[in-house]
Amino acid sequence: MRKIPVYFMPGLAASPEIFERIALPEEEFEVHMLEWTLPLPLETLSDYAKRIAKNIKAEKPVLIGVSFGGVLVQEMAQFVDAEKVIIISSVKCNRQFPKRMRMARYTKLYKIFPTHLAENFEKLERLPFGGKFRQRFKLYEKFLAMRDKIYLDWALEKIICWDRSEPDGNVIHIHGDSDEVFPPKYITTPFITVKGGTHIMILNKYKWLNENLPKIIKSSDSQP
Repeated sequence: MRKIPVYFMPGLAASPEIFERIALPEEEFEVHMLEWTLPLPLETLSDYAKRIAKNIKAEKPVLIGVSFGGVLVQEMAQFVDAEKVIIISSVKCNRQFPKRMRMARYTKLYKIFPTHLAENFEKLERLPFGGKFRQRFKLYEKFLAMRDKIYLDWALEKIICWDRSEPDGNVIHIHGDSDEVFPPKYITTPFITVKGGTHIMILNKYKWLNENLPKIIKSSDSQP
């Protein structure tokens, strides 16, 4: 029996290691990990998606993206005959952005974001932050693969200035009810709710995902 090819795309700047706790049954699924690469000069998000999509060799794949990776797989679907597109902790269109992100678009505040600090996480960790911040720093240090300022500047602009205003009803959306980056109150289209799920639930709600992702992938409906 043919295994279902599943391609995972991590969130902004993250490495495929964020999926280290996700385990799909090997007898049913063929798992592939996609990675971020440096954008070409003046490369649009659509052109970038087309370039990343060339790494997909399987027919009728399932695309799964987290956060900005969820945005990217939706763009990749223009160039791939995907069986399903699943987004986790992400949005289907720019109208689902929180107010602060919409404000950043109009004021262009993203242009002055200190992305260069990502290259010095080791120094930031020595600053007198509380325990919660230190835990986050440890996570970022482990999973942040793309620290290059060129990539980070490009990625921030592309997500904040994403021009998709209408959601794709065929995209399956999994979202935590405690997501602090994309608060669910702004998500105007149906989604599968993960109770207690935050924006990093790919790491701490992996048991729910391992139990439900296989059913969601194989189901003819958008609900597990």
